[in-house]
Amino acid sequence: MTAYVSALDLFSIGIGPSSSHTVGPMRAARVFAEDLVATGRSSEVGRIRCSLFGSLGSTGLGHGTPDAVLAGLTGLRPETCDPSEVHGAWSGLNDGASLTLLGGHSIPFQTDDVHFEPRTRLPGHPNALTLTAWAKETDAPPLLEETFYSIGGGFIRRGTERSSAQARVAQPLPYDSSAELLALCEAHELTICEVARRNEEAIHGAAALDAGLDAIWDAMHTCVDAGLSHTGLLPGGLKVKRRAAAVRMRLEEYDGLPLRDRDTSTEWLHAFALAVNEENAAGGRVVTAPTNGAAGIIPAVGHYYLRFVPGADAAGIRRYLLTAVAIGSLVKANASISGAEGGCQAEVGAACAMASGALCAVLGGTPRQVENAAEIAMEHHLGLTCDPVGGLVQVPCIERNAIASSTAVSAARMALHGDGTHLVSLDTVIETMRQTGLDMMTKYKETSEGGLAVNVIEC
Repeated sequence: MTAYVSALDLFSIGIGPSSSHTVGPMRAARVFAEDLVATGRSSEVGRIRCSLFGSLGSTGLGHGTPDAVLAGLTGLRPETCDPSEVHGAWSGLNDGASLTLLGGHSIPFQTDDVHFEPRTRLPGHPNALTLTAWAKETDAPPLLEETFYSIGGGFIRRGTERSSAQARVAQPLPYDSSAELLALCEAHELTICEVARRNEEAIHGAAALDAGLDAIWDAMHTCVDAGLSHTGLLPGGLKVKRRAAAVRMRLEEYDGLPLRDRDTSTEWLHAFALAVNEENAAGGRVVTAPTNGAAGIIPAVGHYYLRFVPGADAAGIRRYLLTAVAIGSLVKANASISGAEGGCQAEVGAACAMASGALCAVLGGTPRQVENAAEIAMEHHLGLTCDPVGGLVQVPCIERNAIASSTAVSAARMALHGDGTHLVSLDTVIETMRQTGLDMMTKYKETSEGGLAVNVIEC
């Protein structure tokens, strides 16, 4: 089976603060509600309980997981919902509250109907949730019980499935490794973007693909604009102050001076990334790229391209996104894009590799230079832990995206100075990342039980 994942799936429009802890659980809960309707038993439901295991149990509160589950049960979708409809759906419940399920049937629901089990890790994935529906009493056999795994990037897998559900369409240029991808490019005299486009058009058709890519970039652009405008404190108790808007205002003042004596491109790059991840932390509309925790890197580097590269245009952004997804597909298939599974190397490292390779491509890089850029970017994130302070996607996540955006640009520029020949392949780095994730202690993988998550509080 090909590694390639469609851009319209890997880049998913949703809400913050987490693709694995917010978007995935919302989708799982909606699927559960749809299954109740499909069995004809939705109107019989008297109680629903959700158990959050492993990382979902550890950091679910900070990531808004219970709110997302309730929103999904009511039928909301992360792609189309108003984020304000999700915030407080669980945390704002009062005594005697009711929940109207998809299909219109209402049931009583209390905050303790969402149960946290951080010490219990199910074998399928660290992000697991089980939803159970009863007619009336919980000591009777349930009407329906299903376990889901939120495997990163908003993708979900049922407990009985071996892989996440996605369209099974024969692709004209399948590949499972970067070596195979480069061989395809050479055999057919194609760029990496062109390989991705041929596969995408087999799935969606040319018109739907371009419309989808444009919608993804429009959502990314809107998110950047929103983050560059909003001020104040982020929710969650850490009292983290938004910075992107203030940085934008200072840069605009400086850029307006008649005699500029410094290049502000890197500072703008940081501002773009901060803007996206502050919007994500606030639960706003974002694009998983390939996750929410790493959502700022690809939009930031894309905006850098449009603002600072002569000749940049919308067609270049399509090529940028397609090249990025060709690289991200390899990481997802051969390692992981889940912080709970592989640490932040799997999220920020993957996004940095995607953005770096994609930027290299639109700057005129050959397929081998693009592969080299992605390898450099991923290599220098190996071992990066996922240790969010307070279980919130704020510290160190927001700044980490800004720094990784700089790394992506640097890696692309470095690769362009070579001919694509290098010692360590992208395949080797992805496999090393997978092995490192397996060896990494659980407390450093989105549980907030180690690293900064502990030491910041202790200090």
